[in-house]
Amino acid sequence: MTPSASGPAILESAEGVIFTAKIVPGSSRTVVAGILGDMVKIRVAAAPEKGKANECLIGYLAKQLGVKKNAIEILSGHTNPVKQVRVAGVSAAGLLARLGLSQPNHTDQD
Repeated sequence: MTPSASGPAILESAEGVIFTAKIVPGSSRTVVAGILGDMVKIRVAAAPEKGKANECLIGYLAKQLGVKKNAIEILSGHTNPVKQVRVAGVSAAGLLARLGLSQPNHTDQD
C-alpha cells in the first residue's frame, strides 16, 4: 500500500512527533500496513484486551524507531483503534523512513 498524495498528518515539535495511528489488533504479525487517510495503519499481533495491543504497539514502534519504550506515549485512544501517539527524539522524516513510508505532510509546532 502506498501513501496517499497528502500522506499522514504528523505534528513535529522540538520534543519529537505526534501522529495518528489506526491499530488493527489480532493480526498474524505486527507490521505497518501503510497509510489510511491521514493515519498510519499498523496491524498488531496482540489481542485488544487489558492493554495488550497498546503494549505491543509501543514495543514495535520502539524497536522500529530505535528509541526506548518510555519515549513513546499514547496520548489518546487507549481503548479505541484510532490513537494519538507521541514519539520523543524522532523527526517526522525519521519516523516515516523507519516505518517504510514516504515523506510527510507535517506541520511544525513552535
